[in-house]
Amino acid sequence: MIGSILLVEVTRRVLNRVGRKWALARHLVEHCTWPAFAVATVVAGNVVFGPGILGDSPRQQALAGGVERVLGLLTIGTVTWLIIQATYALTDVVLDRLVQIEGERNRRARRIMTQIALVRRIAAAVIIVISLGAMLFSFPGVRALGAGLLASAGIAGAVVGIAAQPTIGNVLAGLQLAFSDALRLDDVVVVEEEWGRIEELTLTYVVLRLWDERRLVLPVNYFTQNPFENWTRHGSRVLAVVYLRVDWTVPVKRLREALYEFLQGSPLWDQKDWTLQVTDVLPNGLVELRGLMSAADSPSAWDLKCDVREFLVDFVRDNYPEALPRFRVETPESRAGVPVNQ
Repeated sequence: MIGSILLVEVTRRVLNRVGRKWALARHLVEHCTWPAFAVATVVAGNVVFGPGILGDSPRQQALAGGVERVLGLLTIGTVTWLIIQATYALTDVVLDRLVQIEGERNRRARRIMTQIALVRRIAAAVIIVISLGAMLFSFPGVRALGAGLLASAGIAGAVVGIAAQPTIGNVLAGLQLAFSDALRLDDVVVVEEEWGRIEELTLTYVVLRLWDERRLVLPVNYFTQNPFENWTRHGSRVLAVVYLRVDWTVPVKRLREALYEFLQGSPLWDQKDWTLQVTDVLPNGLVELRGLMSAADSPSAWDLKCDVREFLVDFVRDNYPEALPRFRVETPESRAGVPVNQ
């Protein structure tokens, strides 16, 4: 047993050195160190332990049989743990490469990341179920009941299916979202009037990280049964819109020129779309201006909107104060042409 532990430690040190240049070795060390120690200890103990190691009396034989069964169960459990962690290490190598992809290929990379994350969760669940079955069938009593359990599997499956219908629906909805490309990790979505990014996508729930660092947790089937906005479905580029309500005396052409000069000096503008238009005359007598400009992604668009709004407010206040919002009141004196200062 000590020799097997030392062998695992030597292997870990070698992989740790190789991991500086080989990503798979680094992830194997991160995920598989403790499972490997557990497997080495339990498997070595199971190999060296024999039925007669504790003695030949019936009591000692019974105790040895119990210890041997416990070692067998631990062997199944630790090997399952090691297999699952090795699977995560292998997939992490792929995920690391996908995270580094930017630009137009980023959308496809995030789709593959979402699918890999869900598939490995399913694989881990299947491996755990198989290992639990192997543990149960290591008991002679359970093996004797196997035929009866298989005979009643149809009825039991129907009962369990009815009872677990919401859970099964969530699992199927998670697979549908992942493989239909409707939702991906790091997608920008608007749900329940909340803006955020998809932080975690599992088979049963979705975690949305909101703009103020809150977390909104929703069942997966919510996204298959309710409409939601996906701002990065085909690309991350969005249009930012700023509204400004001012007086009729505002010089629109001069304001449009000033806005273009400001956008040219802003790193948040993607140098593509922009405009400033008079979109409405409000019932309260103000003129509504709409400034529209494009940005590479939604966070940049939000910052660009705030910057443009601040610039327009300062520009109108400092250069054209007479165009600030004002409300006109008609009085009998004003209708008669009496000057205000009288």
